Amino acid sequence: MKALVLEAYKEFALRDVPTPKPGTGDVVIEVKACGICGSDVHGMDGSSGRRQPPVIMGHEAAGVIAEVGSAVTGWAVGEAVTFDSTIYCGTCRHCRRGEINLCDNRRVLGVSCDDYRQDGAFAEYVKVPEHILYRLPDGMAPTHGAMVEPVSIALHAVRRTPVDLGDSAVVVGAGMIGLLVVQALLAAGCETVIAIDLDDGRLSLASTLGATHTINAREGDVAARVKELTEGRGADIAVEAVGASATVLQAVEVVRKGGHVTLVGNLSARTDFPLQSVVTREISVFGSCASRGEYPACLKLINNKAIDLSPLVSAVAPLSEGASWFERLYKREAGLMKVILEPGS
Repeated sequence: MKALVLEAYKEFALRDVPTPKPGTGDVVIEVKACGICGSDVHGMDGSSGRRQPPVIMGHEAAGVIAEVGSAVTGWAVGEAVTFDSTIYCGTCRHCRRGEINLCDNRRVLGVSCDDYRQDGAFAEYVKVPEHILYRLPDGMAPTHGAMVEPVSIALHAVRRTPVDLGDSAVVVGAGMIGLLVVQALLAAGCETVIAIDLDDGRLSLASTLGATHTINAREGDVAARVKELTEGRGADIAVEAVGASATVLQAVEVVRKGGHVTLVGNLSARTDFPLQSVVTREISVFGSCASRGEYPACLKLINNKAIDLSPLVSAVAPLSEGASWFERLYKREAGLMKVILEPGS
């Protein structure tokens, strides 16, 4: 089969590699669409340590079942599916508690790190265990099926956050996950959703997707502006979707006393933390990692258009053009959001 292989840092090649064969509890999926995640772009230069060459990246995917293992039940060749990016064991203490994203034996598709190597879905076929599969609704396009994974990241972050009907919320960072968080917060019942970013184009997109207000962080006192929009108190909640010191500080600054901050961005391994502000204003801080069973809810939200994906997909391209699209994303080309590669085209 053909696969896009990261052969050295920042060097991709379309290669012939062996087609995977299913183990007894596995399925082999013919990949129809696979999105380029920001973590892939950050990882391709070696900075994250989680994409060590050679590796086939890709974990945001959808396709059709091509082969099933001898012990697989309930799944049939030809079914349209997507799958979790996390391969969890199902038997450790966290899995038994339903905390599958915290599995002690967790592997992520398309990740090659010091602990494990798990090839992903930038390929014509990928093998996954049956227990991470989800059926696509009838008629859902593979490109939308491939977006379920990032939607699940956003929805899990919102589920981690105590949200009451009518709450005011701030989303710091209007990248892919931030824009999905905007929509997930609205679906959860927030009345006011304020998007903050440095890019006016992304802020315009946030407005298109339902943000009630947008603020360019370069312009004036952001915390003061948020207070103006929230009756002088500050927002009830903030979701930080970048992962840098300045944006974490901003998320804390814009919430009211007793507010909630959820951190989902992880661009930096470490950040400065405004400890005194959190303690003296009794701010609750939540971390959010991957997703935890949100796929069925995400599929429904996408299918009924409560979450709109169409404005977020910048390009759909053949897998053979993957290297050039990675380069464009790495260079932060203006206006590019989600790029989806199609192995079969």
